[in-house]
Amino acid sequence: MARILFVMTGARHWTLNDGTRHPTGFWAEEAVTPYRAVTEAGHRVTVASPGGVVPEPDEASLSPDAGGGEEGAEEIAAALREFTELRSPLPLAEADPADYDAVFYPGGHGPMEDLAADADSGRLLTATLDAGKPLGLLCHGPAALLAARRPNGGSPFAGYRLTGFTNEEERQAGFADKAPWLLEDRLIGLGADFRGGEPWKPNVVVDRNLFTGQNPASTEPLIAKLLAALG
Repeated sequence: MARILFVMTGARHWTLNDGTRHPTGFWAEEAVTPYRAVTEAGHRVTVASPGGVVPEPDEASLSPDAGGGEEGAEEIAAALREFTELRSPLPLAEADPADYDAVFYPGGHGPMEDLAADADSGRLLTATLDAGKPLGLLCHGPAALLAARRPNGGSPFAGYRLTGFTNEEERQAGFADKAPWLLEDRLIGLGADFRGGEPWKPNVVVDRNLFTGQNPASTEPLIAKLLAALG
């Protein structure tokens, strides 16, 4: 049995470039699908968030449109109820990377608000990468990589092949002109080798122990590869 840390946003909103607060959180399917896969494989999940704030799903991710219909939305809601670890998260500052065999970051716009600038998350990411343990980040989850720095100020992820929510997907979602910054641009700015795929289609990029998925359609193939790496 492996121990897997789910690092979740605690943000309830995303501050847009005009200062307005867009309601957000984590994208429900990107958390519950991996949770089910991990626990059904016999592994144990711990949730951590900045300050130990109880993570909240983005309301948009609970809609029938996001769930592929009423039945899908009901399944996601039921899966959230099963995800009991969400109700008592560990403060991220107390999460010791040595205690876990893998680390996973779901998406949603929330990480753009808090994890992108969270130093505790940055240290956790760097330590996990350097330890060679599987590290997975999905959709907007790779925003957390922006907070990881070496002592010289460089990014530990410079030169890594990776992906995340693309500029084109953000444009099609209606946020490209409202966002204070775009994830694809910032990851490229870190010196990463960004590998964007077709919008809304599955795209998983693996480089050494770094596993990244582009969008919600990438959830299942990403977690499958992460679990395979655990053996």
